[in-house]
Amino acid sequence: MENIMPLIIVALAVVLLLLLIMKWNLNTFISLIIVSFLTALALGMPLGDIVESIEGGLGGTLGDIALIFGFGAILGKLVADAGGAQRIALTLIHKFGEKRIQWAVVIASFIIGVALFFEVGLVLLIPIIYQIAKEIKIPLLYLGLPMTAALSVTHGFLPPHPGPTVIAQQYGANIGMVLIYGIIIAIPTVILAGPLFTKVAKKIVPEAFSKVGDLGSLGGGKSLPKEETPSFAVSALTALFPVILMAITTVVDLLQDIGNVSDNIFFEIMRMIGQPTTALLISLLLAIYTMGIARKIPMKQLMASAEESVRAIGMMLLIIGGGGALKQVLIDGGVGDSVAALFDGTSMSPIFLAWLIAAILRIALGSATVAALTTAGMVIPLMEGTDVNLALMVLATGAGSLIASHVNDTGFWIFKEYFNLSMKETFATWTLLETVISVAGLVFTLALSLIV
Repeated sequence: MENIMPLIIVALAVVLLLLLIMKWNLNTFISLIIVSFLTALALGMPLGDIVESIEGGLGGTLGDIALIFGFGAILGKLVADAGGAQRIALTLIHKFGEKRIQWAVVIASFIIGVALFFEVGLVLLIPIIYQIAKEIKIPLLYLGLPMTAALSVTHGFLPPHPGPTVIAQQYGANIGMVLIYGIIIAIPTVILAGPLFTKVAKKIVPEAFSKVGDLGSLGGGKSLPKEETPSFAVSALTALFPVILMAITTVVDLLQDIGNVSDNIFFEIMRMIGQPTTALLISLLLAIYTMGIARKIPMKQLMASAEESVRAIGMMLLIIGGGGALKQVLIDGGVGDSVAALFDGTSMSPIFLAWLIAAILRIALGSATVAALTTAGMVIPLMEGTDVNLALMVLATGAGSLIASHVNDTGFWIFKEYFNLSMKETFATWTLLETVISVAGLVFTLALSLIV
């Protein structure tokens, strides 16, 4: 009972949060902070540590993504206002046709997702899929769900993303084999969780698909005559410049490892350029030129667009930070230790056990990365004496860490705010989507374990 109690507290905290937001209409950010305080007290955290934990969780979360979202929002706004997003959208529609546009978005998101963090890919692609949805008058979620499915799968399964890379190091798995097996599993998972799941979600919450999409100042700006928009090459180069910079850095890192070349100032500079914040800042400066100065748009007008885009994400950033505060309280309150104690002496299959522990930790703690890394530390001793494939262990852990994203996960709030959904709609789309990805990842990993 002692080990179960923290999990009961987590469940009650989620119920209270839903009541505050949905029944009593309290502001989401305020609700998150109130629940964080009450949860910390219920978990028995020392009173002197509670505020520090909440502030640390909020600051740590925003420290990771505030610059990414800020620069990404400004970059997206400049590309959209100049007609760049519109030109990219029109070109994709022309090349693939309206009937296949969803697959075009899936392929583009998968390629971009391999190179970029989930959050960076999201802020870059949102203005483009907004414009596509606007041009052919389809619901934003019809493209948004496949896009986020591809970004989430690549983030959870494929190196060089931090989660699978670090887990591979902890398990001692070959990173190349993780990538190869990861792609084999990722492709059918994206198809299942993207275009196919979208059809199911449309039946579950048709009201969410009744919106053509309104991102306000985050969206696509005014439609311009085609001749007034930048060329496709310039638009695509500007929008995807962060992808190019981060991809170049990844290749340089791989070449350094293969050639066993010692570190020097060149590699240090390349790694700094490849950081998401640096890549987005450089790309933003490029956008100011290509989408503004080169098109004779006054700097004052460009900066007005920039300010408008940042104002639009202000409350969203606070809500995401509030989700990070709740996550940190659960971690500091020892919820992960309680989960670990539940599996002492188990004799399950290592692959299934890794997925199950990661899934429970993910639901309890919120953070996919924390769930995955904690799982690795717990499962390694249980792998001794077995001949389990280490690369598949990495993928099973990654799959489990994605399941059932809900109110203690910042991804839940990012998706909700960007797509302007209600709590019910977010649970029925995002939470269910992440669960489909997780379960499909497990099934395909187990199937692959029978072959390799």
